[in-house]
Amino acid sequence: MLLLAMDTATPAVTVALHDGEAVVASSSQVDARRHGELLLPAVDRVLSEAGLKLDAVTGIVVGVGPGPYTGLRVGLVTAAAFSSALGVPVHGLCTLDGLAYASGIEEPFAVATDARRKEVYWARYEDFRTRATDASVDRPAGIAGELAGLPVVGAGARLYPEAFPDARDPEHQSAAALAGLAAEKLAGGGDGFLDPLPMYLRRPDAQVPKNYKVVTPK
Repeated sequence: MLLLAMDTATPAVTVALHDGEAVVASSSQVDARRHGELLLPAVDRVLSEAGLKLDAVTGIVVGVGPGPYTGLRVGLVTAAAFSSALGVPVHGLCTLDGLAYASGIEEPFAVATDARRKEVYWARYEDFRTRATDASVDRPAGIAGELAGLPVVGAGARLYPEAFPDARDPEHQSAAALAGLAAEKLAGGGDGFLDPLPMYLRRPDAQVPKNYKVVTPK
């Protein structure tokens, strides 16, 4: 087994290789505006570090979000392209699950990432392997009561300390953690993966103006 994992649903452009037992190589850069520019060089970098070629990969793991429209689709399109070229499967995972897994927390907690517009993407967990709710998008003040007393992992907790006073690491997504979670699921029979389709939870920022008029030639 050699899994190539990637996630661009958050400001972190993160890539990792996992051989089924451990992470072989990984790369993460935090830059919310350069997902398309940074992802493929990161793939090249981890392959070079591991001394492997792309054709050694037996499966692709990709974070499906939730995340902003532009960044999220970079990872998903790249994963689909590699899958088609190599003839290997794509395993989708919720991005929040990767952050939860990386935390190692074995008690109830939540994960919150920056959704912009003064909102967070979030979900509640029973432990680092078990998500208790679907991913949602809300204003921090609107869910502060629901998550009161719980540790909150992710950049959303750092951005809104008044709503989430018990912020925990990691702050940013890690493809290494996402790959480790995928390897566990595959070893257990391969259940629990999502279709590699974007989890947006809301409409994109760019929209056609309401008063837009179609002009056709005479």
